[in-house]
Amino acid sequence: MAKRGKKYKKVKSQVEPGKIHELGDAIAFMKANPMAKFDETVDIAVKLGLDPAKTEQSVRGTVRLPNGSGKKVRVIVFAAGAAADEATKAGADHVGFEDLVEKVKGGWLDFDVAIATTDAMKEVRKLGKVLGPRGLMPNPKTGTVSDDTAAAVKQYKAGMVEFRMDKQANVHVPFGKLSFEAPKLLENAQAVIDAIRAARPAAAKGVFIKRFGVSSTMGVGLRVNITD
Repeated sequence: MAKRGKKYKKVKSQVEPGKIHELGDAIAFMKANPMAKFDETVDIAVKLGLDPAKTEQSVRGTVRLPNGSGKKVRVIVFAAGAAADEATKAGADHVGFEDLVEKVKGGWLDFDVAIATTDAMKEVRKLGKVLGPRGLMPNPKTGTVSDDTAAAVKQYKAGMVEFRMDKQANVHVPFGKLSFEAPKLLENAQAVIDAIRAARPAAAKGVFIKRFGVSSTMGVGLRVNITD
């Protein structure tokens, strides 16, 4: 476990052990107690009441943050012909097909989102071992397999973020930067909550959201009151 500095311990001492905060109060606390010189990312962490070993209880989806993520999202597109041209016009950082597949196969991973047309997926599937473990594999469920490449690029550039449950039934989703105004962070956070609830599998039984918290990159984690 990383050693915590005096500043962290001082802020931590202000948090009552076991206290569950209202979302607005938690956001206000984070903004009042920045922990780094850079603009920290704020993150939602959710513990779900699901069994990760059961495929029918998996959770994965996307959410459009109304106020953007505050991050410059690097988007690549696997496409050819008109779809490639449209992706370039929409602002994709890198566009290609076989050449781009080979570049990624060679270890290049300087991007945040990978989009592919349905035809390109025939080759992109060969990158499963490279992209899959990093959560970068294009998937129809997240809108990253699409023949409307322009729309897909614009969505992710504008603040669309993906989320997926890990092997411990946790979901982590960034929802903005600490410099955002509190109402904008609150609106983004609510969008994430709504998206996770909407992704509840039909096979889920009992309490879906067991625990909910927020934190900044270097800050103290705060438990938040969210009714399932």
